[in-house]
Amino acid sequence: MSLTTADVQKVARLARLAMNETEIEAARSQLSGIFDLIAEMQAVDTRGIAPMSHAQDVAQRLREDKVTEANQREAFQAIAPQVEAGLYLVPQVIE
Repeated sequence: MSLTTADVQKVARLARLAMNETEIEAARSQLSGIFDLIAEMQAVDTRGIAPMSHAQDVAQRLREDKVTEANQREAFQAIAPQVEAGLYLVPQVIE
């Protein structure tokens, strides 16, 4: 897809960018190149290819899921202004 100078001027106006003719021509060239690359990538047949979450086959090392700290809920809630049934009570801010 090739952009015209008028297309770039319209985008610049919508984005509130002040661009002179040299900048408009440079932006037109760069944006046309980007659209050409997108069209080239869309032309590739990807049927039968499973989506990947990462370009490389990597696995994250996970630590063992175990409790490492003591439960201090009562100590933290003892200094709270208002607590009910293990929950902190706060003033209502949205009506």
